[in-house]
Amino acid sequence: MDTKPLKELIDLTGKTAIVTGGAMGIGLGIAYRLAEAGANVVVADMDQKTAEGAAAKLKAKGWRAVALHTDVAKAADVQQMVAETVKAYGGVDILVNNAGIYPNVPLMQLTEKDFERILAVNLRGVFLCTQAVAAQMIKQGRGGKIINISSIDAIHPSMVGLATYDATKHGVWGFTKNVALELATHNIRVNAIAPGVISTPGTGAGKPINKEFEGQVAALTQKVPMRRMGEPDDIGRVALFLASELSSYMTGSQVVADGGVLLA
Repeated sequence: MDTKPLKELIDLTGKTAIVTGGAMGIGLGIAYRLAEAGANVVVADMDQKTAEGAAAKLKAKGWRAVALHTDVAKAADVQQMVAETVKAYGGVDILVNNAGIYPNVPLMQLTEKDFERILAVNLRGVFLCTQAVAAQMIKQGRGGKIINISSIDAIHPSMVGLATYDATKHGVWGFTKNVALELATHNIRVNAIAPGVISTPGTGAGKPINKEFEGQVAALTQKVPMRRMGEPDDIGRVALFLASELSSYMTGSQVVADGGVLLA
């Protein structure tokens, strides 16, 4: 049996990865691990300044990274993101659909505008990025990896006020499975990660949503059997596994990284 050495299995040298929402939190944790493994990393985020800061941190380590201003809910932005990535690095091998928002709004206070925006970022964004990057991967003819960041809320609701968020994450999980089936013949493997309670700066704006939400998060953390919130690097490590050849025979799967909270 011919087996690759471990160092080759996790080596992403020569690969190019796009991480949406990669400027902070989980996205940055993922970008860090992929860059460390040798990938050229594109930090795609609406917050241009923070994205540039994130790319600078990676480059300071001697790794390759660029920042791109991208609103994943806009098709034109997504097409430009792919074009600029190809221009910079010659192709795309890994896509991490991480960009997402989670406004905590009870059903009776939820507006149609709120509902549409959450769907646009969390679900339409995944569709637009996956479609555009998959087309490039098929054109390249060398396969690829697509990793969608869902949530434990794709399996079980965590708190009141996230009805629309939960709907989008259920959608991401369903989308992941069906697209994995469709793209398997092109050697494009599509998987998801379902994070639990992760310590991040908050929303895409980098601020906690509200005091009530903070209280809910604190209460949820107490339910975690491991008795701690996850860190962005906990998800970064799982993303590296899925982006590398360690997961060579996986597609259409969802990896739960929640400290055991769903067990509780």
